[in-house]
Amino acid sequence: MDAVSRSQNTDSPTVTVAAVVAAALGLASAALSAYWAAGGTALLNTIGGAIAEWGRHGGPGVRFALWLIVLLKVGVGVAAPAIADLPRISPAWTRTRVPRLLSWIAASILIAYGAVLTGSELIAFTGMLGTPPSVDRLALAWHAFVWDPWFLLWGVAFLVCLVRTRPSAVASTRP
Repeated sequence: MDAVSRSQNTDSPTVTVAAVVAAALGLASAALSAYWAAGGTALLNTIGGAIAEWGRHGGPGVRFALWLIVLLKVGVGVAAPAIADLPRISPAWTRTRVPRLLSWIAASILIAYGAVLTGSELIAFTGMLGTPPSVDRLALAWHAFVWDPWFLLWGVAFLVCLVRTRPSAVASTRP
């Protein structure tokens, strides 16, 4: 990618906003996971089920898995700004084919995960299909209105960044 396409590509306010939103959502999610990996328990009751119990009483294996999740979230969190070359210090390889492909995969997974879970949890939350009384309503509400839409928004922001920085989009904006 030459300097002209690179600057046209990343100077767009849409790209900047999308990259910053994707990074903020990803890094905030990583920070929460790091807090839980370090033994914090606040908001674990909003996760519900076995995962919350693992967070409260998990041993070294659970902590290790959580730290791997933190690393993954940090990597995906910084990918959008790297793809968009913000703040103009990203190495050139971050905008090559393999990182872009991995970024498309990550954005797609975030969107699919967020959309499917948010949709199904909203349906369950409304009781349209008959929610069992044993369901943890607090955890269901947090997943339907906070946790899973968070992944969906993160994925959409990342996708916007990827679409607006793809080579064909850049070529079509040249004079």
